[in-house]
Amino acid sequence: MMKKKILSLLLAATTVFALTACGVKAPEEPAATTDATASTSAEKDDATTSTDAEVTLVMAEVNPLDSIVGMVDQKFKEEVETRSNGSIKIDLQASGVLGAEKDVLDSMMGGAGTIDISRISAFSLTPYGAKKSMLLSLPYTFVSREHYWNFATSDLAAEFLDEPAEAGLGIRGIFYGEEGFRHFFTKDEIKDISSFKGMKLRVSEDPVMEGLAKGLGASPTVVPFTDLYSSLQTGVVDGAEQPIANYKSNAFPEVAPYMILDGHTIGATEIIITDAAWDKLSADQQKVLKDAGRAAQSYNLSISEQKENEVLDELKADNVNIIEVEDIKPWQDAVKKVVDDNIKGQEDLYKQIVDMQ
Repeated sequence: MMKKKILSLLLAATTVFALTACGVKAPEEPAATTDATASTSAEKDDATTSTDAEVTLVMAEVNPLDSIVGMVDQKFKEEVETRSNGSIKIDLQASGVLGAEKDVLDSMMGGAGTIDISRISAFSLTPYGAKKSMLLSLPYTFVSREHYWNFATSDLAAEFLDEPAEAGLGIRGIFYGEEGFRHFFTKDEIKDISSFKGMKLRVSEDPVMEGLAKGLGASPTVVPFTDLYSSLQTGVVDGAEQPIANYKSNAFPEVAPYMILDGHTIGATEIIITDAAWDKLSADQQKVLKDAGRAAQSYNLSISEQKENEVLDELKADNVNIIEVEDIKPWQDAVKKVVDDNIKGQEDLYKQIVDMQ
């Protein structure tokens, strides 16, 4: 009997020693909470439960995956799938395989059910009656990246994200991002603002962009983004505008090797989801999308400027003609009417954005 007790004590001591040696606390000694433990616990809290139905959401992206927006899309996908414990899967379709932004928006708002989520340019909502979103694309509104992110992370941005749903468009915003300031690029040499007179500039179907082109003395020409390369190649248009990273990733330098850095607007982006897709998610899954959006937004902020500068250096090394703008005032003066005409009725709201710089 005594031998059994001694043996039991020895075994217990050995077990405690082994647990301690392996870095594991004995059950009766609660482990102290570390930052890593807290982070893991938070992730588990954010994740959906195993009772949530599995769902696959088809996501459209017009740009390649190596662009800034493509990288942010991938981060969002990763965050959603991880935080949901796999109950939500994102089927990311990039490089415009699901159509140009207008085609995607028409499909989503029309209830086709083939596209659930999309990354869009915020100004793409303007033709559908999103008046608040239009303010984000007005030329020379944002004076710096910091200015834009002051807006994108504010309570005011949340109001803008809710606008499409409140207007009954059948979609809602999840989070904002950006793909860098947008600049003009052309087939033939340009030197300054006067070079645009009579030029055919590609624009999206958007009154602000059309007004911008006219203000510069150019002729606005609506061309789907998916047709832009061939339109430049064949002379349908003489130039267009895009953020620096998109300009390179879509091979536009091959057909339009002149870029003038006027920075007329920042490429404000938005991830949207259809109401139908949103409504089929559980409350936990909806929270996952919002939390994943915040993580992707932070990632966007951390990479965009560095990525843009890297691409600009690559373009210069490849002998692309990069033209600096020394005095932006003539550009601002040329498009002042576009701004004044499009803030009517929203002057106070626009002032709130301007004052965030």
